[in-house]
Amino acid sequence: MLGVFLALCSAATFALNNTFARRGVLTGSAVQALSISVPLGLPMFLLGALAMSSLHWLLDFSWRAFGFLALAGIVHFVWGRYFNYRAVKAIGSNLAGPLQESSVLIALALAVLVLGESLTPLKVVGIFLVLMGPALAVQLGQKKAPPARAESAVEKTTKPTFTPLYAQGYLFAGLSALGYGASPVLVRSALENATPGASLAGGVISYGAASLVVLLVVVATGQIADVRKVSASNAKWFCAAGFMVGLSQMLRYLALSMAPVSVVAPIQRLSLLFRMLFSWLFNREHEVFSARLLGGTLVSLLGALLLSVSTDVIAQLLPLPEWLLRIAAMSWSFGG
Repeated sequence: MLGVFLALCSAATFALNNTFARRGVLTGSAVQALSISVPLGLPMFLLGALAMSSLHWLLDFSWRAFGFLALAGIVHFVWGRYFNYRAVKAIGSNLAGPLQESSVLIALALAVLVLGESLTPLKVVGIFLVLMGPALAVQLGQKKAPPARAESAVEKTTKPTFTPLYAQGYLFAGLSALGYGASPVLVRSALENATPGASLAGGVISYGAASLVVLLVVVATGQIADVRKVSASNAKWFCAAGFMVGLSQMLRYLALSMAPVSVVAPIQRLSLLFRMLFSWLFNREHEVFSARLLGGTLVSLLGALLLSVSTDVIAQLLPLPEWLLRIAAMSWSFGG
């Protein structure tokens, strides 16, 4: 039961990360958000690893595992998070969410081709639904949500106006999904059969590599001045986002140490619904809301759930006929 609760908290804090980042990138840049949020994760995982007495793993990992963990951090925390912030800035968290669920498809494809995992009819249906959800949400691009209330002349001149940039936003959401989808396979390749403490130590490596890359990119591209110009208000939102996403990752590792992946993974997909809830509470004037967007989000969520659960779990939960169970039990392997 504790593992389920931790997984739910992980989903909620990840959604809060996007909600807070959305407020910051209204007037700030994705580079500013990255420069603040990524380094925050390193001390969080260091403290977590220290609390679990697992810092010795930093010296026990093989070079292969070390390399995979470092690459996972760069792919997820630099590539994925940068384009996630760009997508959230362009179209908001609500519209970016359904398309970013395609990261589950990327993770599945790599798991099948690289790790030798199997493809099942249940996963095929999930793939179809994950693809259909963003298609429904994309059609919303022709309409803009009305403001929640009338604004004074002073507010109109001081508050940023939300004008979604759909083509740009969907492109960045897709690119972020590539990073988010590839990183789990890298982490699993490095931490297979490892302990929860080793996972936290692995997070130290991933966040350390990501922080170093962010520093090098900022210096090499001459964006130090841009980072220094971040306003106090935006820095507050970016710090909150960095803390929430770091906390989300730690809660996820702890949940996986107490509950099976088949339970934790579907619960974490609920972050899509948490995104809409928190966006309504904090950012309703800077997001798109509609029945069709909610429908597309729910379709993506259902598809992601089907991709995350095993056929055995479905068979236990639903009284399916024998012929349907035989079909559901089929599987195909394409690599390994």
